[in-house]
Amino acid sequence: MSDLARYLEAATRQNTQRSYASALRHFEVEWGGHLPATPDSVARYLAEQAPLAAINTLKQRLAALAHWHHEHGFVDPTRAPVVRKVLKGIQTLHARVEKQVTPLQLTQLTQVVGWLDEAVVAAQVRSDRAAELRYLRDKALLLLGFWRGFRGDELIRLQVEHLRIVAGEGMTCFLPRSKGDRQSAGNTYKVPALSRLCPVTATWEWIEAAALTSGPLFRGVDRWAHVSDEPLHPNSLIRLLRRLLGAAGLPAVAGYGSHSLRRGFAGWANDNGWDIKALMEYVGWRDVHSAMRYIQGSDPFSRHRVEASLQAPIPTPLSGLPPAAPVVTMSVTLRLVVNPFTPKGRGAAKARARIEAICLEPFQAHRLDAEGTEYRLTVVASDTGDMDELVATLLDDMHRIADNHQCFLEASLRGEDGRHWN
Repeated sequence: MSDLARYLEAATRQNTQRSYASALRHFEVEWGGHLPATPDSVARYLAEQAPLAAINTLKQRLAALAHWHHEHGFVDPTRAPVVRKVLKGIQTLHARVEKQVTPLQLTQLTQVVGWLDEAVVAAQVRSDRAAELRYLRDKALLLLGFWRGFRGDELIRLQVEHLRIVAGEGMTCFLPRSKGDRQSAGNTYKVPALSRLCPVTATWEWIEAAALTSGPLFRGVDRWAHVSDEPLHPNSLIRLLRRLLGAAGLPAVAGYGSHSLRRGFAGWANDNGWDIKALMEYVGWRDVHSAMRYIQGSDPFSRHRVEASLQAPIPTPLSGLPPAAPVVTMSVTLRLVVNPFTPKGRGAAKARARIEAICLEPFQAHRLDAEGTEYRLTVVASDTGDMDELVATLLDDMHRIADNHQCFLEASLRGEDGRHWN
């Protein structure tokens, strides 16, 4: 391969190359299409595949066709109006719930790592060096993939010489390219050293046991305990993960995939109060909509909100029983201002609508002005402490929704008794 061809090939990610090649093969071989294609043939292809493939699959195949025509100097048929109309019609008539892999929760990660630790000890007892190495590798792969939120292909492309490990402090991983790195400038990721479930310790133990000095970090190990020079194959990662989860006793392992680690960490970070901007920067998302696909949002119909909206009468206590806990009902005025991060941002209207539907509706809110900057809420609580907690939760939820839509939020609440929250 010439230098020119090598550089041209390196300009496109391997995953993208494989995906495009598969899509083109499907269009030409399995469907019987011809390249270069016409708008009518692409439209017919979409119409015939609509009942068989998900909308995201069809969009990916269109991207592959568009890329081929651009690369070979032909007019892109996928941008023709007839193709766009057919795609819109498919989205309307074949709406489907988007399938997502099951996120690996922290409790499940703890269970699997505990099983791996026991498996390492058992392998050492029976002098099974190959199994010991595989378990150490799998433990490092799981912990590093979870705590750093790496994609599957990023884990496989990690190189030993690109790691910098400082015992007790942490580790840095350099990736020359990744999906979010459109300019291929490379990114350095910091990995924290933790008191338990530590990815740094697990990675160091694997490197030491396998005597790695350079080359791929995660490699195959044969039955004679020989460590391969080649990285794990991308298609093997899902099977490896499901096998581990099943062996550790987790149910329904077929729902897990290589993105389960990334989704699991994103959900954990969101549940623990990470700001959406900080999470995007840590994981490497450029688009807030991509980030939201990974986050398991809190249930907007949680118990305390439902209970707050129920104006049930206080029952008369029965003789001999302690009286029911007192109920505090208060009218609260909310002042609310939502502005986008940038002057051209368009998320303010959506953020306000979601705040009204999710956060304010349970409190029987109604607007006091046309602009939606002032609302009247009815807050029902068991006591003043519960009242403070309800309002604090309300403020947190509103700020989170605003952040998710790339907006600033200014909110303050004043109760009829003069109390103030912001």
